[in-house]
Amino acid sequence: MIENTDNKYEAMEKLFLASYFSPVAKLFVEFTQNTCSGKKIVFIPTASIPEKVTFFVDGDKKALRKLGLIIEELEVSKASQKEIENKITNADYIFVAGGNTFFLLQELKRSGADKLIIEHIKKGGIYASTSAGSIIVSKDIEYVKYMDDPAIAPDLNNNFSGLGIVDFFIVPHCINFPFKKPAEKIISEYGNKLDLRPIHNKQAITVKGSQIETVEMKGKNT
Repeated sequence: MIENTDNKYEAMEKLFLASYFSPVAKLFVEFTQNTCSGKKIVFIPTASIPEKVTFFVDGDKKALRKLGLIIEELEVSKASQKEIENKITNADYIFVAGGNTFFLLQELKRSGADKLIIEHIKKGGIYASTSAGSIIVSKDIEYVKYMDDPAIAPDLNNNFSGLGIVDFFIVPHCINFPFKKPAEKIISEYGNKLDLRPIHNKQAITVKGSQIETVEMKGKNT
């Protein structure tokens, strides 16, 4: 737990880290103890900006709306600092979607959104994510270079330090097309160096303080 001395209470990190949200939406309802309906969620699609295929962004938003969440979109590479601060500080939840992890990290750092997200988490606010959004909460994202192209984010200057919220490193889509082979390469190279946590599209890793669990929807994976 992290003590918030300003408000005189202890808050724990609450993270729901997935590969793809639609297949695990019911698990998110369980994670929030069926209290997510009516909550305001800031949706950050920034990682998808350099991607050619972005259907997953609409899929995530559709699934969140079905749960009764009120979406406020925030594209941090274009938003003003005032808009970023207002939306993140007033959010019940934050959702960071997938795409290129390096571009996402570059834009979060450039805009200062990274610090606001960290503050939100440390205060006990719920953070949900898919793919790139799940990867960035680790201490470093260099390991995911076999899935995403670091060259898309030149302003990082090879500084791949992530948000540093968790000590493990998610490998999303580990058995799912078209990421199965890149995931295998990551596991082969970094399996003995990092605490890798491979998950497929029907799994998520939940974090509630020191309690870390891999949860799964039953059924055939695609």
